[in-house]
Amino acid sequence: MFDLSTISPSYHMLHPCTHHTNNNPKKKKQKTAILKEMLRSSTLTQSVTVTCVRHSHRQWHQSIPVNYRVCDASRNTLSSNSAIFKWKRKSNTKRNSSGMGTFTTRALAQPLRNADELIDSVETFIFDCDGVIWKGDKLIGGVPETLDMLRSKGKRLVFVTNNSTKSRKQYGKKFESLGLNVSEEEIFASSFAAAAYLKSIDFPKDKKVYVIGEDGILKELELAGYQYLGGPEDGGKKIELKPGFLMEHDENVGAVVVGFDRYFNYYKIQYGTLCIRENPGCLFIATNRDAVTHLTDAQEWAGGGSMVGAISGSTQREPIVVGKPSTFMMDYLANEFGISKSQICMVGDRLDTDILFGQNGGCKTLLVLSGVTTLPMLQSPNNAIQPDFYTNKISDFLSLNAAAV
Repeated sequence: MFDLSTISPSYHMLHPCTHHTNNNPKKKKQKTAILKEMLRSSTLTQSVTVTCVRHSHRQWHQSIPVNYRVCDASRNTLSSNSAIFKWKRKSNTKRNSSGMGTFTTRALAQPLRNADELIDSVETFIFDCDGVIWKGDKLIGGVPETLDMLRSKGKRLVFVTNNSTKSRKQYGKKFESLGLNVSEEEIFASSFAAAAYLKSIDFPKDKKVYVIGEDGILKELELAGYQYLGGPEDGGKKIELKPGFLMEHDENVGAVVVGFDRYFNYYKIQYGTLCIRENPGCLFIATNRDAVTHLTDAQEWAGGGSMVGAISGSTQREPIVVGKPSTFMMDYLANEFGISKSQICMVGDRLDTDILFGQNGGCKTLLVLSGVTTLPMLQSPNNAIQPDFYTNKISDFLSLNAAAV
């Protein structure tokens, strides 16, 4: 017998403890019917938590067709499962003492139809830059008018980018060159986040930072008062692998910061690897793990994640990620401006960085289709990251406002 209790918007399905594997077809149909009815009775605007109690002696493995994305709430990760819901004994799902594991389904993204309603519901908009504000060095249409409209409504605007090649000051100049009036205090690049993270942990000023990355990281470290080495100047260095050759490294390096680097080479890989593996307590910090980036508007290019992956592979260490989707920048912004995270809308073009960044921070999320993500990618059964809303580009705020009026 199954007991189905409803606690809106959560539902619990209890599996009886038995001393044999349940392969009774009648009971399998019963479980399937219960879960189907449970999911049908939920609405797309709510999250539904499905909790199953497994028997501790035997494996319960039941496959049930559903039409939801399934989220493993205990790990804060989403698993792609819009067709089949499976739970095997080997699942890493967190369980309590009764053997209960929790999965949460996330509502499918809705097209943005009433921009005013979203605008009025938040105080702050955080915008990604690449693919949202510009592509390469070209401004996306309608951006200036949209930002002016939001400012006229008293909204705070913040611009967050995982691109670490420029400092905040350099990004300010880029905004200016594109005709956008954005102050340096409104810009948060992952280059700045790396320096801010070191300050937040009281990284010793007598220690050095080895940089695998470009000028933006160096400038932010310098502004924060940290000694550094590496960067673009190591881009031309080569290693001659002669018999008995031993590469020296600075034993006073206490952190290796890895970001997007167009001058990436084997010298940098080896130097960073030696610091992380041989210097006691040396930190491995990544500005981001983006798979691709927009260097031009013609195609996608390999992103900072490729450089981070090389160092992770050689050191067998996972980095501390300070850019999106890590919550470090969100926490920093909330504290810096005194913003309630529930009053923020994160606007971005990437599901696995921008939208996940907003969701991890407890913000509303809006996906724009002007960058990396396409509508088929969003709606693919293999995608489990669902924003609250999606639209073509941020200038839709203007046309959807007019339509709503």
